[in-house]
Amino acid sequence: MAAKMWAGRFTKETDERVNDFNSSISFDARMYRQDIEGSMAHAKMLGKCGIIAQEESEKIIAGLKGILADIESGRLMFDPNAEDIHMFVEAELTARIGDSGKRLHTARSRNDQVALDVRMCAKCETEEIIKLTVSLADTIISIAKDHLETVMPGYTHLQRAQPVTFAHHLMAYAQMLLRDLGRLKDAYARANMMPLGSGALAGTTYPIDREMVCGLLGFDDITHNSLDGVSDRDFCIELVSAISLLMMHLSRFSEEIVMWCSWEFKFIELDDAYATGSSIMPQKKNPDVTELIRGKTGRVYGDLTTLLTMMKGLPLAYNKDMQEDKEAFFDAADTVKLCLSTFIPMLATMKVLPENMRAAAAKGFINATDCADYLVKKGLPFRDAYKITGTLVHICIEKGLTLETLPIGEYKSLCETFDEDVYGAISLETCVMQRRSAGGPAPDAVKAQIEYVQNELEKYRK
Repeated sequence: MAAKMWAGRFTKETDERVNDFNSSISFDARMYRQDIEGSMAHAKMLGKCGIIAQEESEKIIAGLKGILADIESGRLMFDPNAEDIHMFVEAELTARIGDSGKRLHTARSRNDQVALDVRMCAKCETEEIIKLTVSLADTIISIAKDHLETVMPGYTHLQRAQPVTFAHHLMAYAQMLLRDLGRLKDAYARANMMPLGSGALAGTTYPIDREMVCGLLGFDDITHNSLDGVSDRDFCIELVSAISLLMMHLSRFSEEIVMWCSWEFKFIELDDAYATGSSIMPQKKNPDVTELIRGKTGRVYGDLTTLLTMMKGLPLAYNKDMQEDKEAFFDAADTVKLCLSTFIPMLATMKVLPENMRAAAAKGFINATDCADYLVKKGLPFRDAYKITGTLVHICIEKGLTLETLPIGEYKSLCETFDEDVYGAISLETCVMQRRSAGGPAPDAVKAQIEYVQNELEKYRK
């Protein structure tokens, strides 16, 4: 086993159980690229500032490039006995180029090194999640454009409430995704601060150039306090919080799809490629993708709780507790990417059943508000119109009729203001088409929503 970097202080070997307990190579190995790129920038700065010889700087960078190439080609495997990815890379570098490799760690600590790696990783993960979220929004828009006039019932309390269109319903989720993208962008900005040079906690006496490293690695700025630079994980928590909200929106959408593809609703049918069957019931077609997303949302909430709880009692600066940041952060990022990458094609391939949506909208008196509005537009106070319409609904229920089939005589028996034109006013199509207020379900209003979302999405494309 490789000697510990800090072995000089100790007279006994570390217990094997402690080695296993302390090790993070099993999960932080995924940061190998960030670790190597950060080290190359650090080595370049050390050479330029005269802290190490220029030749040694170049030798280190060449060695690191070779390690990166060998890892990515599969020629170099991670050593499970290494303590972490940082020590693995440094040990491999020293084995390849000799004592020059031992100079790489000059003017830095593993504390600021890991802070750098996690921030670089957070930036990469955020970019991938943003790309997938934009793709989901694009898919929603594509479907919405085909269903601007597909009437369906809108719900409150899971009771049929007022008529909307399928496009209008879908675009509500597009709005949620815009908020998710805004939060992801904010989280990215918070991660985009370069901590290397903070040292263990108190900076360094070497004449380093932090701004140079910042520029080489593509960060916006350096962190401005060394204690905070090594102990800040707000950016991780903020990113996982944004992911949690995104997962919540996916879970809500998934819940609706579970209902919509049931025989009780039958508003959609999932493609066979995105559904599963039963081991005993041959007729079953189960929406397992959406059910798993609901379940995985709870898992991501757990990751957020882990991070918040881990950090809540830590004094400055770095503490070993913070090693627990990576598994929770990685799990949240991996989970949301998996969910998005499966949900998008599932949504794109589902079959919409407009006839069933229209049939459901015809039931439940969801045009009752429009009946009341009909009277208001003819001069009645809304509360009087509301009461009259409620009585009409009660009569319809008793007689097994709908507002569309209730005879005009019944209408006039309650209010002489009613006339034959009430039937046109309460038709579902009229109810939808007349709701032209900004944000409403009328086709032109939904087209405006689509245009708005498309324009907003351009801010997040690369």
